[in-house]
Amino acid sequence: MTKSQKGAGIRIPAPTLTIIHVIMAILLGWRLQLPIPTPRFVGWIGLGLAALGFVLGVLAMVEFRRARASSNPKKPNKVLVTSGVYRFTRNPIYLGFVLILIGLPLTMGNYWGIVLVLPLVTFMKNMVIQHEEAYLEKEFKNEFAEYCSRVRRWL
Repeated sequence: MTKSQKGAGIRIPAPTLTIIHVIMAILLGWRLQLPIPTPRFVGWIGLGLAALGFVLGVLAMVEFRRARASSNPKKPNKVLVTSGVYRFTRNPIYLGFVLILIGLPLTMGNYWGIVLVLPLVTFMKNMVIQHEEAYLEKEFKNEFAEYCSRVRRWL
């Protein structure tokens, strides 16, 4: 089976990484609170960030559906999605996950979500995005290179 037949070859999906990090942030918040005062508005900011992250994910899924493409990185794709929210970021779903990781813990007055963002982004880049981009580069060659030249990975 060639790489294009099996998709990007991702071993740990990004949603799994995100869930692990949210759970870690919540557990760390219960066991080891950071000594930072938490004004009430921080919870609202967290809720807004989590909602924005969710909306980004939904908008990305809508674009995949419109293009009749699979959002599952383990499955092959014959369409490069570059419309909608993908005009602004190459990874709106992963950006959404990062916003959720920051937002959900903040709704509980927990700053561990912010602390854990760097490890999450690093894991996503090394374990997910690099594999996906290598697959897309192989599958879509010049079209993907042109897309990368005009749209940033995150923002």
